[in-house]
Amino acid sequence: MRVNCVGAIIFDASDRLLLVQRGHPPGMGLWSLPGGRLEPGESDAAGLRREILEETGLRVEVGRLAGTVERPGPGGVTYVIRDYLATVTGGVPAAGDDAADLRWCATAELALLPLTEGLLGCLTEWGVLTGSP
Repeated sequence: MRVNCVGAIIFDASDRLLLVQRGHPPGMGLWSLPGGRLEPGESDAAGLRREILEETGLRVEVGRLAGTVERPGPGGVTYVIRDYLATVTGGVPAAGDDAADLRWCATAELALLPLTEGLLGCLTEWGVLTGSP
């Protein structure tokens, strides 16, 4: 079974990337982009705005699609994750929903964190990172 998901690539004014620490499986304790599963009939943009607000307390404007990945999940599920660039339009950052924590990270810090599998490679391949990882 394929499950459609969305994620947000959000940078602050200092070119730091917003990451959330997963509070639940899969990937509990690992750092990743904020996002999650789409609800039935929900568009990518609507789902992304909802998920980011739930996980981070931030409102965002959804930009272009940066890339898509497929990741295996429990019970033979495949998560199809479409990651979009997004810009903060309001709110106060605070971990919520299934995010245990959140932080803004400089590109150089990414290699020092326990990230979800393949995240750094995808962000590099998609050309969205500034500085050197």
